[in-house]
Amino acid sequence: MKLYPIESGNFKLDGGAMFGVVPKTIWNKTNPADNNNLIDIAARCLLIEDGNRLILIDTGMGDKQSEKFFGYYSLWGSHSIDKSLAKYGFQRNDITDVFMTHLHFDHCGGSVQWNAGKTGYEPAFKNATYWTNENHWEWATKPNAREKASFLTENILPMQESGQLNFIQRPNNDYGFSEELGFEIFYVDGHTEKQMIPHIKYQDKTIVFCADLLATAGHIPLPYVMGYDTRPLLTMPEKSKFLNAAADHNYYLFLEHDAHNQIITVEHTEKGVRLKEVFTCEEIL
Repeated sequence: MKLYPIESGNFKLDGGAMFGVVPKTIWNKTNPADNNNLIDIAARCLLIEDGNRLILIDTGMGDKQSEKFFGYYSLWGSHSIDKSLAKYGFQRNDITDVFMTHLHFDHCGGSVQWNAGKTGYEPAFKNATYWTNENHWEWATKPNAREKASFLTENILPMQESGQLNFIQRPNNDYGFSEELGFEIFYVDGHTEKQMIPHIKYQDKTIVFCADLLATAGHIPLPYVMGYDTRPLLTMPEKSKFLNAAADHNYYLFLEHDAHNQIITVEHTEKGVRLKEVFTCEEIL
């Protein structure tokens, strides 16, 4: 097995929204804001090469939205999925599976693209099986008013219409092994219904793709919960369970949204679980 970081693009989000009730005087120390109160955000995906399979975890925003839409998110840098795949000798048609932690636009927008005539949409990975879970699919396709702006029909329905969508068989509890993908998944409900957090056994390590359970290294303290979370009082015990396990077992936490810290470990301290070490992807993967 080999793992590759796939940088799909960088953007910015409001720091207050990213840290909820935490005052700016605190979060600005770890995630400094610009003059518009925006902080740097990455869309760092992960590619798993395992035998004949190439599994891509999340796909970023994509590029099919309007200029006005992207203007809200202050895109920066020159990263793209195609450039990142090419760096490792791959292209889109090589991808066999696309695993989506959840269906918010910044995690699955790159899963779908315009067709050749720009008359409609099609899967961006024509040879891939797309994976979500049935509970989250139902949640995303019949969105609540609060999340409706994050679940965009054009990002979601073409996966099903193409016949490429499959559902992962979810266990009865919040943690289980996916026979379909070959890794363990932690299911969490604080951010959105049944977000999936993959735990990948790699050499002698466990690499955890944190998605929106832990957006950046600055979000480690339990009360540091994003304003985007639909059930913040659920996020806190989910984070506690996860971070304590990460500290106990020395998990390597792959941060999808942290533009400046790629992989971290955590440890137990008198103040609770806190940051231990920071690594680049090249040092670990």
